[in-house]
Order: sequence, then structure tokens, then C-alpha cells
Amino acid sequence: MLIRSIRARLTLWYTLLLTLTFLLLGGTGYGLLGYTLSRDTDRALKGVARVLAEKAGGMGAPFLPSEVDDIFRRFFGFSPLDRYFERLGPLGRTSPGERSAGSTKIPLSPQARENAAKGIPTFETVEGLEKYPVRVLTWPVKNAGRVVNLIQVGMSQESLYMAQRRFLLVMAAVFPIGLLLAGGGGWLLARRALRPVDQMVETTRRISVEHLAGRLETTGANDELDRLAQTLNKMLERLDGAFNEMRQFSADASHELQTPLTILKGEIEVALRTPRPPEEYQRILESALEEINRISRLVEGLLLLARADAGVLRMDSRRVDLEQLLEEVYKQSRILAEARRVRLRIASVQPLTVQGDPELLRRLLLNLVDNGMKYTPSGGEVTLSLKSDGTRASLRIADTGIGLSPEEQEQIFKRFYRAAAAHSGGEGGAGLGLCIAKSIAEAHGGKIEVESTPGRGSTFTVRLPLLA
Repeated sequence: MLIRSIRARLTLWYTLLLTLTFLLLGGTGYGLLGYTLSRDTDRALKGVARVLAEKAGGMGAPFLPSEVDDIFRRFFGFSPLDRYFERLGPLGRTSPGERSAGSTKIPLSPQARENAAKGIPTFETVEGLEKYPVRVLTWPVKNAGRVVNLIQVGMSQESLYMAQRRFLLVMAAVFPIGLLLAGGGGWLLARRALRPVDQMVETTRRISVEHLAGRLETTGANDELDRLAQTLNKMLERLDGAFNEMRQFSADASHELQTPLTILKGEIEVALRTPRPPEEYQRILESALEEINRISRLVEGLLLLARADAGVLRMDSRRVDLEQLLEEVYKQSRILAEARRVRLRIASVQPLTVQGDPELLRRLLLNLVDNGMKYTPSGGEVTLSLKSDGTRASLRIADTGIGLSPEEQEQIFKRFYRAAAAHSGGEGGAGLGLCIAKSIAEAHGGKIEVESTPGRGSTFTVRLPLLA
């Protein structure tokens, strides 16, 4: 079953991780307990055997049970009832009266006999002497460099097994309680940690297209959730700005389209109202065609901007001679400049080549030249120039027109934006020319810069990467 709650998944993972940790630590503790008890038993048996070997020294008088008990008590801390002791001859024969209190004889393995002949003590775990295995040490007793006796001491491992069993019982009792407490604690911690997420969810539910001003609250801890909230707030700011621009764009586009459509509709309605001479119909059709061309240019500009925004602006990329392109734009715009009584001239020009779409670059320059002539009064001047700035070509269109204020310079490349002087002067246009020029420049890997002083004119500089 898929668990959809992050809080439940975190609690589950936390509990599973703690379970694995508990089992690992428990298994390690169990192993260390057995190893420690076994090592302590071997150390104690070795001490007992060493003392008995020193006391034996040879085939002397047998050990009294009380002596053996005292030695076992010294090393084990108590006198165990399940202890084992035997003293054997060098060939493994039992000495009279040298067997432990039990009737069971400690077996002497061939390996222990072989090691004893070499003077090497041997530890063994013997099964079958009683219910639990017996740990046995066979210790050779030397005299004058030869083995004269073998001492065997043993200890039942019942206490070791009982200690390990008690450890397992304690673990079995503590384990479910620990898991229950860990699961409850994990649930509370996850709930507390994810509480800001719940608040984010509630806040984002209240945010809609009509209400994008809402923002997520931060705790000030600058943790991951705070950074998430800050990221979402920045995203909401961008969305709010984009929606505002979209609303403004829709309103401006509707306004720009409404005027020519209203004129077109009115002229057609007037033409159909009463019969007119052919010359009048021709005049009305010419006026209607002019408005249709105006609508066509507006729609074409909007489509170009939409493709540029989506990154799918179609370009017929090739080598473009900017000097030749500038000459063509100059010749094409000279007639319009004469009609507006504005002097259009070309200043310094360098032969430079870029990679791009010649038609789009032509439109970029025409828009900038047209913009310069439109806001330059009669008798003014628009100057074109081209030079290299290292790795970039710089196309400059300078005019002696009305100029722009610093605030207007920040807004001039936005869609449908027109300076206050343009509105008051009754200049036509939809306010898309500079925006289109900027999009074309950026599509070619370049940019447009503007320098302007109110009343003294403006200079637009297009920087494009040169073709190596």
C-alpha cells in the first residue's frame, strides 16, 4: 500500500532505521558479551592451572578438595560446584585421588596430549559431560625441562549461557517498548518539522490569479523550509509580475486593435449606407486598406514577440555584411526622412560581418531609424554609424530629437510603451518597435543600449557578436 503522507513515511523510515540500529547494536552487544565472558573464563582457568602446576611441582601428594576450592575461588570470585579438576601422569593416566568431585572423567583429546608433550597448554570446549558444554584447559607441568604431570581444570559454561539468555530476555522486553517510544517520538518530531509545510499549503490554497499578492511566512531560522518559502515567494513575485504584464499587454493590444477596427467598421458602414460615386468608394477602400495594414503590422509584431519569448523565432542565419545592410536601410529611409524634413546621414562605417538573419536585422535597423525620425522635429538630424568594439559590432543610431528621461529609458523597451512626449505630440505607432528591435538583437546574441538627454536627443547602440 502506498503511503501518501510524508509525516507517516518519515515516521516509518525513522522507526525502521532505529529497528536496524537496535538489532545491530543488540547483536554486537550479544557477541561482545559472549566473547568477554569466554575470555574471562579462559583467563581464570589459566590462573587456576598455573597455581596448581606450581603447587604440584611433580608427582607429590594429591590436592585436597579445599585447596582446589580456594584456588578456584581466588580466580572466579566464588567456588563453583560445577568445576572440574584432574591431575594426570605424563601419558595421560589419572593419578589416584586427583579427580574432581564429580564422577565424570575429563577426556584427554589427542591434540591436547600432543600439545602437552610439547609443553603447550590447550583450551577445549567439551560436550556431553553435563547439560552445558565445559571449558577445559590442559596444562603441562614441567620439571627439569620435561613434562612430569598434566593438570586439567574445567568450568561449566552454564553461567555464560544463562547470562546471554538474560541479555536476550532483556532485549526482547525493551525492544518493543523502545520501538513504540521511537515511533511516537518520530511522529511528533515529523509533525513539528512539517508544520511550516502545512502552513505553506494553506497559504498557497488562498493564492489565485486574482490574488497573487499573498506570500509565505518564514520562521527566520534560515533552514531548508525557510529557503523553500523564500524560493516560492520569489516565484510568486515573478508570476505576479508576469500576470500584471499579461493583463497590461492584453489591455494595450485590445486598445491598439480597437481603434483601427472601429475606423474600418465605421467607414464600411458609411459606404454601405447610401450609393456613392466610384471615386468615393475608392477613397474609402484605400482608407480601409490602410487600417488593415496597420492591424497586419500590429499582429505581425505581436507574433514576432511571442515567438521570441518562446525561443522559437525562425531565423535564416547566414553571413551578413553590416556595411551593405546599413547602406540599404539608409536608402530605404531617406525618402521618409525627406518627407519629415529630417536630415538622415551616415557617419563613419567599418566593413564588418556578423552571423544572422538579414531580414530581421534590417527590420531592427528600420525600427530604430523610424523611431529616431519620428521623435526628431523638422530640421533635426539622424546619424547612422558602424564600428568595431573588439569582438562586437556597434551600430549607432543617434538623433537630435526630444530625448528621454531616466524613468522613460527604463521603460522604453516594454511593449506598447510610448513616451509622454509621443502621446502629447500625437505620434502614431503601437509602441512595439523598440521592443521588437530588442528581441531581434537578443535573438542574435546581442543587446541594445540607450543614452539620452531630454531635449538633446537619444543614441541607440546595437551590439552584435562579430563573425570570426
